[in-house]
Amino acid sequence: MAERRRGTFLPLSLPLALALCAVAACDRGASQAVTSPARSTSPAGALPDSVFGALIERISEPAGYFDTDNLISNERGYLKVVGALDRLGLHGGGYVGVGPDQNYSYIARLGPDLAFITDIRRDNLLEHLLLKALVERAPTRVEFLSGLLGRPAPPDPGAWSVRSLDEVVTWVDGHRADSAVVVALREQVDRAVSEMGIPLTDEDRATIARFHEEFIRWGMDLRFTSFGRRPRPYYPTYRQLVLETDIEGEPSSWLASATGYETVRALHLSNRIVPVVGDLSGPRAVREIGRVMEEVGVELTAFYTSNVEFYLAGGGTLAAWLDNLATLPADPDAVIIRSYFPTSGLPHPSSVPGYYSTQTLQPVSVAVAGGFGSYWDLVTRQVLDLR
Repeated sequence: MAERRRGTFLPLSLPLALALCAVAACDRGASQAVTSPARSTSPAGALPDSVFGALIERISEPAGYFDTDNLISNERGYLKVVGALDRLGLHGGGYVGVGPDQNYSYIARLGPDLAFITDIRRDNLLEHLLLKALVERAPTRVEFLSGLLGRPAPPDPGAWSVRSLDEVVTWVDGHRADSAVVVALREQVDRAVSEMGIPLTDEDRATIARFHEEFIRWGMDLRFTSFGRRPRPYYPTYRQLVLETDIEGEPSSWLASATGYETVRALHLSNRIVPVVGDLSGPRAVREIGRVMEEVGVELTAFYTSNVEFYLAGGGTLAAWLDNLATLPADPDAVIIRSYFPTSGLPHPSSVPGYYSTQTLQPVSVAVAGGFGSYWDLVTRQVLDLR
């Protein structure tokens, strides 16, 4: 097995990638191996599309249901932990998270060798294929946001690499969706997704198109949507999430700088951000991610759980999740990035004034030690100081 590493991004060797492909194909049967050609934009050291598709199938569980569209996060304070991640010196290794593109802001800071984004809804996987296609076609932040929202990109977009995030957002805010641009984008996305090595149904493709249409329709005003629950006043717009700051007041999303965006884009181009379908407390996905990490030789540095544990506790499966977590090869300093919502009326001790949800860091070693008497006990025990 390759030596585990935590440090600067190092590409997996092609022999290791092919070994991964063989393992994945064996799990599914060699006759079912995905054979889509790699995209010409893939850099040296990238996982082939066949490996990417096979990993998704190998790890994924049957899809479940959750009552949100979850196109964007409802956690406005999601960036309050990034300064603490820097101070902990966490970098490289393996990253796992749930939900949409708030993961990319953590990935931009951590620079993992390999990242997995798992969610109980297949829709989340499909959204990440949309985001992957749009990131890969866009060398700059302004081109990505323009493409996501169906706006025309500015002339000479390369010159925008040094522009501030405020300027980038002002550009897309100042332009309406363009029908000709949208038609071209849809063709590009369809083509890119078809080359990713993932079997998709017509319904899957329609879902990807629908998600893109939602971003185009609402632009930077898009908000998180729940089904069967009234919209909450604290749900941020996409604009607020993109422009959000860390605990020191500095813009810190993955789109805040060219460097952060390029980190995420390089991982997408290398097929190193792998979206899968899985329940954190389920029998397969988390444990299979751990097996892949062992095969690749990386250790977990961070696991972003959002507030999934709240629902697992309510459903009686919290212990199963913690048992799954304990199977991952983890760096001694690995952390859980967690969101807490005061649904019980209890504010979290780490809450930040002006923010409804609270983002916290807890050592993975504390979580897997167990012995929690309640969900509250879990989310408050030995959380790390963010300042």
